[in-house]
Amino acid sequence: MEIHLIRHTAVDNPENLCYGFAEMPLRKEHLQDFDSLNLDQDFDLVVSSPAQRCCLLAEHFKLNYSTDERLREMNFGNWELKKWTEIPVEEINPWYKDFIHVKASGGENLLEMQSRVLNFWNELVIKKDVEKVLIIAHAGVIRLILQSVLQFPLENMFTIQIDYGKKVIIETKEGYFSIKKVNG
Repeated sequence: MEIHLIRHTAVDNPENLCYGFAEMPLRKEHLQDFDSLNLDQDFDLVVSSPAQRCCLLAEHFKLNYSTDERLREMNFGNWELKKWTEIPVEEINPWYKDFIHVKASGGENLLEMQSRVLNFWNELVIKKDVEKVLIIAHAGVIRLILQSVLQFPLENMFTIQIDYGKKVIIETKEGYFSIKKVNG
């Protein structure tokens, strides 16, 4: 199975707001961003995060897709749509020190996000009736999948750059994985 993971295109976030579950609009030039994508059309299965910034990409390319809640970005709870600089230091500093276990108030921590993303991933990779898959998601989701495949420490996941509108291609065969492309 060949699995294409693509991050949504760039968002319009001039105020540097914290967002994950919250809807964040794509930048005004998103149609130009879509037109610059190198996206195949011959997928057996297309699954998107339900976030509008992901679904718009699938709709633009007229892909037959479904959504899955497990592909959402991290839930930052009460921090959603607040400026990062306006999140109280007594809340954000513990998270900066341990983003794996500490969660935003009303949100989730990285282990909880990892659990839901890998639940989706593990169901996907055992499917027998699909050869080529497209997943439209977020940087955090793609990083967690790469972390699972490559088995590097979870605390290092942010060392991998996942660019807007770029693909990661993973091939799986008989329980083994090959990373074919990153940011392609």
